[in-house]
Amino acid sequence: MNKNHENAIALLQNLIAIPSFSREEKAAADFLQQEITVRLTDSGTVNRKGNNLWVFARAFNPQKKTLLLNSHIDTVRSVSAWSREPFKPDVEGDKLFGLGSNDAGASLVCLLETFCILAKTEQSYNLIFSVSAEEEVSGKDGCATMITELPPIDLAVVGEPTGMQMAVTEKGLLVLDCTAQGKSGHAAREEGENALYKAIDDINWFRTYRFPKQSELSGAVKMSVTMINAGTQHNVVPDKCTFVVDIRTNEFYKNTEVVEIVKQNVSCDVVPRSTHLNSSHIPLAHPIVQRGLALGLTYYGSPTSSDQMRIPYTSIKIGPGESSRSHTADEFVLLSEIKNGIDTYIQLLDGFEL
Repeated sequence: MNKNHENAIALLQNLIAIPSFSREEKAAADFLQQEITVRLTDSGTVNRKGNNLWVFARAFNPQKKTLLLNSHIDTVRSVSAWSREPFKPDVEGDKLFGLGSNDAGASLVCLLETFCILAKTEQSYNLIFSVSAEEEVSGKDGCATMITELPPIDLAVVGEPTGMQMAVTEKGLLVLDCTAQGKSGHAAREEGENALYKAIDDINWFRTYRFPKQSELSGAVKMSVTMINAGTQHNVVPDKCTFVVDIRTNEFYKNTEVVEIVKQNVSCDVVPRSTHLNSSHIPLAHPIVQRGLALGLTYYGSPTSSDQMRIPYTSIKIGPGESSRSHTADEFVLLSEIKNGIDTYIQLLDGFEL
């Protein structure tokens, strides 16, 4: 391993040792802000908004296009099945254990090291490195608030565990709160209008409807009714039934379009919790995808969500580690994956023409 690989591993070990649950990232952000400031003496100030950080490689040139390197600093909470200390960055052979090691600490440190390397040379693009908070909870004080402080982005590279393969689509997320309205009455008499029965008809529509546009990479739009509540006691016909629908959208539908289609087909009241977490998509003909293919990388459609949904610009998701390890007990990343992550990022981006 070279010095860059060693720096990334050491930084990841330090970050693992600092608890950084979503909305509780301050200590980790403080540490990382200081580390970046020390490492990048020739670059500009490390900017901060809440627990989000970003830094420019050099003075911004409005004549150039802009490339953003982004990953997140927060982690989920450790599950009870951990057999080791989640905040103790143990190395056993090629494995580095610790909460957030795989999701997405490895991507974060590899992108930072890549940024440090690229910042030393003139590139055809403006380069920004950013760290998001609250990614795991889609928080309002995370990437969504930071992106408003940045100039327009021509391409974002989002670091998440993908096995250093290219996620060229990512499913969007839409959550609906639905309410079927009825009329109360005595259950023993032919009175009232049962809201639960009305809800069943709509739930059956959610269960059976198929959106016509299906993606070869990310599949069909998937709708799942996941929660339901109705009734106050056994002998009263319920006058209201509420249920929740989880919808994962593909790149052919904006969330607002899906909401309108739902409203046209059900009788219940439908209220989306938000509509901004849309599916992302980058054309296979895009130069970054073509460069990746030339390097021997593959591409796929990702079923998991990330800050791609909060970056309203062209983006690609790629990073070291495996998605299957995320949010699991005894989370780990391979040291060899960190080495390969840095090397692959450099091959992708050094001399790249946007």
